[in-house]
Amino acid sequence: MVEKVIIMGAAGRDFHNFNIYFRGNPRYRVVCFTATQIPDIDGRVYPPELAGDMYPEGIPVFADTELARLIRALAVDLVVFSYSDITHNEVMHKASLVTAAGADFMIAGATYTMLPTAKPVVAVCAVRTGCGKSQVSREIARVLQADGRRVVIVRHPMPYGDLRAQTVQRFASHADLDLHRCTIEEREEYEPILDMGVVVYAGVDYARILAQAEAEADVLVWDGGNNDTPFYRPALHVTVFDPHRAGHELLYHPGETNMRMCDVAVINKVDTARPDQVEAVRANIRACNPGARIVLASSPLTVDRPELIRGRRVLVVEDGPTLTHGGMPHGAGFLAARQCGAAELVDPRPWLAGSLGATFAAHPGIGPVLPAMGYGPGQIRDLEATIAAVPCDAVVSGTPIDISRVLRIGKPVARVRYGHADHDGPTLGSVLLELLEGKA
Repeated sequence: MVEKVIIMGAAGRDFHNFNIYFRGNPRYRVVCFTATQIPDIDGRVYPPELAGDMYPEGIPVFADTELARLIRALAVDLVVFSYSDITHNEVMHKASLVTAAGADFMIAGATYTMLPTAKPVVAVCAVRTGCGKSQVSREIARVLQADGRRVVIVRHPMPYGDLRAQTVQRFASHADLDLHRCTIEEREEYEPILDMGVVVYAGVDYARILAQAEAEADVLVWDGGNNDTPFYRPALHVTVFDPHRAGHELLYHPGETNMRMCDVAVINKVDTARPDQVEAVRANIRACNPGARIVLASSPLTVDRPELIRGRRVLVVEDGPTLTHGGMPHGAGFLAARQCGAAELVDPRPWLAGSLGATFAAHPGIGPVLPAMGYGPGQIRDLEATIAAVPCDAVVSGTPIDISRVLRIGKPVARVRYGHADHDGPTLGSVLLELLEGKA
């Protein structure tokens, strides 16, 4: 019997699970994907060029809100949960919806869809979105480069456009960001890496990506997305924790999986978290993964033009995913504005344009800041219109990119950057090289 399958996702893990397990598998017929978390990614088709010979018309993508209807209408046998940073409670609510509609519910094992590699992989993952995973990935790349190794970073997928064109993407310069028509979210991840002189790969088909990336690297760094598990089997698995959200490492899928699997646990932001929060995270790591090496780190902030903030009314623009599915009320821009003595942080809510109103409605916990939502041209226009309308003296940009490259901003901008710093010993670099040597 051929089982009919729906894969639930958000344009990343779902496509990978299909490519690795379901594509070409005669036991299953994937009738559709469902999509959530990211705006405007439903209504597409996973193209036949990627789907394979069994799917000459491709595979449609529907909104996640249609799931129960689709199970019944298409007589679906199995639903495969394939996205990240969702509470354990919400996962089981989804499972209850699926089983009530008459289908089985499945989560693939974390190691089951990890591709084997010829070159060693250092995987950098997290327990929540916004833990500071990106700067840890960059620090690991820096340490490996200083050790004389050729490093290539492979980023968790963000294919929100033309899937055919995004099958394999290689980024070596800022011009490549324009060539591939990157969204703001993609630029936030890629631009700081490119500024280090490191090549980045991303896309849809991670077997093809692996073949190309390995050809120009001694070591691959897997830079994870949200709190997802790696697509490649790591020689060393690093997981980043945020003590400002102590306890979340036990409450979110698949972040708890990353905690239980990791070789190195980086407790980040210890410079701004309370000692009891740090110790609570340490205790949870010790209880769930006593063999993990624990490293303490901080995320120091730098501001290029603090005089634009001091004593002024400012609008803070933050990294979007940290505030949306990451659930944080604010990010680095908010902290920098406070540290630099802003007279007022202007709440953008009265001046929200277009789709941004829906973003705030869906995420009421956002603080007096503006998430840099830019998944498409419409959202970018809404972001520009909102910034223009807010009565402020300056914009504080807490995103990892120079937003003036993608947005028209008629106001002065103070850019906030955040990096990695070791906090006491052992250092991340020393633990990294020691463990890699032991696994050689």
